[in-house]
Amino acid sequence: MARQLAALMTAAILALVTNAGQICAYDGIVEKKTFTLASFTIGGKIIKDVKIGWESYGALNADKSNAILITHYFSGTSHAAGKYKAGGAPGYWDAIIGPGKPLDTDKYFILSSDTLVNLNARDPTVVTTGPASIDPATGKPYGLSFPVVTIRDFVNVQKELVESLGIKKLVAVAGASMGALQAYEWAASYPDMVGKLIPVIASGEADGYQIAWLDMWGASIRVDPNWNKGDYYGRAEPVDGLSTALALVTLHAQHWTWTNGPSLGRKWAVDGKDPASCLTDCRFKIEAELAAAGRARAAVSDANHFLYLAKAGQLFVAGGGNLADGLKKIDAPVLLITSDDDLIFPTDAVNETAQLIRADGTPVEHVKIKGGRGHLDGVFAISQAGDKIRAFLGAK
Repeated sequence: MARQLAALMTAAILALVTNAGQICAYDGIVEKKTFTLASFTIGGKIIKDVKIGWESYGALNADKSNAILITHYFSGTSHAAGKYKAGGAPGYWDAIIGPGKPLDTDKYFILSSDTLVNLNARDPTVVTTGPASIDPATGKPYGLSFPVVTIRDFVNVQKELVESLGIKKLVAVAGASMGALQAYEWAASYPDMVGKLIPVIASGEADGYQIAWLDMWGASIRVDPNWNKGDYYGRAEPVDGLSTALALVTLHAQHWTWTNGPSLGRKWAVDGKDPASCLTDCRFKIEAELAAAGRARAAVSDANHFLYLAKAGQLFVAGGGNLADGLKKIDAPVLLITSDDDLIFPTDAVNETAQLIRADGTPVEHVKIKGGRGHLDGVFAISQAGDKIRAFLGAK
């Protein structure tokens, strides 16, 4: 179970292009492509040699009018579909991306990119610029000298990637969780470039509830003495704090029905070792599973990147300013996909987002999925919305 969770949350990266630079048809095997910006301004600071990884599925048509952008979740990467090698792990939305699937690669060119400060900075399949990257001015990792990033920054880098491919308008932007935040931001900031919008399991802003939770997610990193206020590169790293943070994220993204499933609940982690018999080493299975998932995930993650992503989430309001004004900027028809079991973005916040988008006449279709996994239904149960996605993309 822990390995399954870690593999899901790791979801790797990258791109499908011939060595001559021409985009190939998607055949189930994908490879990394790197997009580089000579410089990019973040929070008023110029960062040089900015890189992100990306991958694609399907072929870009002659007039470059069939592109769909997929934006990934907090702990995810650009690996949304396909495999990097035969027998490898499929991308997290493989159930809906591919030939004949709702996001049909026989019809659409689908691309997905790593964000800046991607959590998985130590994963060899990930390309991302962030605090762990080398600052060319000093020859050392940026650490906390890297500027604070926002969801808008992620979108602006993606816009540069999209435009570098000659794409002037996207058929749709779709993403789950933090990916949905990016999708909202795309539609609010660049309405002329977004034909349709498919945000999954997220509302249009980080309200006080999300802000508080994102703070709690990162708390164990900040109190780990090895974090050293972000200055840990080349020395002992805050592995314990990061592992605990990732275990918390794993739990928060689930629903309590998962924790009480037949393999977990009140079962002991080790047969014959009663949790009542000692304080620290005698554990319930749910504790051990979460700890193992956190440790596995920490092996490819970076603690500073985690904190930067959490801050980006806290700062988010679609379109900037206040929520109502930001959502009014969205003109694209919306297919909102949510789960009432989501414990990260509560139902009331999601419903408010839908109402505010509809307020000026923008069409919104709200579809609910239910897979017993809470927030993770947006990954595990996304195929339940497959027919709705297909019809939504096909509608004129």
